[in-house]
Amino acid sequence: MGRFTKKGEVNEEELPSTLQRSDEKAKKTYAATLESAEEQYGDGERAHRTAYAALKHSHEKVGDHWEPKEENGPSDARAAGGSNTSRATAGGVDANASKDHLYSLAKELEVPGRSSMSKAELVDALQKANDRETRKARESGS
Repeated sequence: MGRFTKKGEVNEEELPSTLQRSDEKAKKTYAATLESAEEQYGDGERAHRTAYAALKHSHEKVGDHWEPKEENGPSDARAAGGSNTSRATAGGVDANASKDHLYSLAKELEVPGRSSMSKAELVDALQKANDRETRKARESGS
């Protein structure tokens, strides 16, 4: 079964669960990029990394799904430097967003201690909260 139906809609069963809970633009961005990357690199880790990289330019991970970012662009130092960089990734958190934005996401995800955290600590805490929310969603089957 392909990434798209004959009508051009995304085949949701073919997407990672976090994308199944996301908006249509996130689904289409990931699916179209993955399809193209698989043609170039084959069906493997590199194609999936490429699809996530494209997704992270327009979306950020919030809890168990992806939401549109305030501004398009690289989400962290790794995305800005490309795949050959040794810089860390923020796992879908938009580390380039303002501290106020990161704080509001931390509040939404009920991250404890958020009011006294630095920007880097908020990024780390959000990454952990996102992982926790994704695990919960997968365990509950939603």
